[in-house]
Amino acid sequence: MQHDSEKIFLLYEQATTSTPFEEFASKRLAGAEKIVKSAKEKGGAAMLTYHHFNVKLPHYKKAVAGKFDVDAAKKQLKQLTKELNASINATVKMQQIEFQKKVGLIEVLGELIIKMQ
Repeated sequence: MQHDSEKIFLLYEQATTSTPFEEFASKRLAGAEKIVKSAKEKGGAAMLTYHHFNVKLPHYKKAVAGKFDVDAAKKQLKQLTKELNASINATVKMQQIEFQKKVGLIEVLGELIIKMQ
């Protein structure tokens, strides 16, 4: 368990060493974690929201750690949009959870790529 003084020091250290991109990702990560927790607790129909935001967490964490690879993200984003388009045009439709995960990934990659440029 961290003491308040430790938390304050960690926040100060992050504020003085992180870039605007990392700060952005940190805020988005905190919001996504809150939504994931709340949706999981609610269960039922909220699980679609859980899946949508849960897939974003690893990407935000990479960005916060300064390990976001924009070129790899662009390739993944291109592949995901291609898959989403193909499934929309296919006779076999994707399931809701798969759709939420795919769109969540498209969102997180897109917003991080945009913010980084």
